[in-house]
Amino acid sequence: MTTDSIRLTQFSPAAGCGCKLSPDILRRILSGVETGTPENTQASLLVGNDSRDDSAAVDIGNGRALLSTTDFFTPIVDDPREFGEIAATNAISDIYAMGGTPTVAIAILGWPVDKLAPEVAREVLSGARAICSKAGITLAGGHSIDISEPIFGLAVSGLVDINHLRRNDTAIDGDALFLTKPLGVGIISTAGKRARATQQDLTLASDSMRTLNNIGAELSSLEGVTAMTDVTGFGLAGHLSEMMRGSGLDASIDWSAIPTMGDLERYIAEGCVPGGTDRNFGSIATHLPPLTDFQRAVLCDPQTSGGLLIAVRPDARDEIASRLHAAGLPGRPIGELSIATSDQPKLTLRA
Repeated sequence: MTTDSIRLTQFSPAAGCGCKLSPDILRRILSGVETGTPENTQASLLVGNDSRDDSAAVDIGNGRALLSTTDFFTPIVDDPREFGEIAATNAISDIYAMGGTPTVAIAILGWPVDKLAPEVAREVLSGARAICSKAGITLAGGHSIDISEPIFGLAVSGLVDINHLRRNDTAIDGDALFLTKPLGVGIISTAGKRARATQQDLTLASDSMRTLNNIGAELSSLEGVTAMTDVTGFGLAGHLSEMMRGSGLDASIDWSAIPTMGDLERYIAEGCVPGGTDRNFGSIATHLPPLTDFQRAVLCDPQTSGGLLIAVRPDARDEIASRLHAAGLPGRPIGELSIATSDQPKLTLRA
């Protein structure tokens, strides 16, 4: 089997970040798992798993923090090199979402050697190395296993000034919300697996998933940015719910302001909705208003290598919008945050 003849997605029952465990299942797994810094270590843990944030952060002294993250998944596209590029972009995004700059990456590879030739895996690694180079870091090694389905991702380290560290649970009443990439890659990828997506839409999704979120390192230096996270497998609604719960805030979103890509209405009408969508919705339904089937599919669509969700003080809205526009990213606020009116933060959706 050559690299030109294989279809990687045939080995993926759930592709990309759509194979992530649901937020509800993840909470049950992590419930009671201790976090914190053991007494016999000198490092101070600034961010652990209690906030479900994008990276761990450890105080290493002199006002600096070490960031550490890992992310991997099954193929979301058929082309091996493209898969490697997307997986690498997705993993590195966790560092940018905390306001940091990546420094080094280590590969995680699971490969069914009886089904896929080693040369195919080589193409995956080649794509990842190209993205690491674009991010200014080295893919320094890794670990591989023989497994029934292909998986690939990275463990990534980064650095950030502690006063520029951005969490997902530190938003403030009155903050505006920005989203730096359009939604829909999960839907389009599912449509692609079923041979229903147009090549134009597949290209849109691929280009988006391979675009680095390096704007996060720039924006973190601005005092007006109070919180950040990246939108991945839990969908916009899921990651926004984490921000709302952690910050004790409600959110109001303008439906018309949410950026989307491709012919999502047709794909959803044809049933091209990832399985992770229902899991996402079920985990956060108590936070959501009544939704149409279309709104539910878009808001809960598992994103792979999605954009940054950024909470911004009102007096910094114009500057953030200007910087996003200059970077070729969506710069229109999609909503705002306010003090929660109950112990279950609520999302309001405006037409």
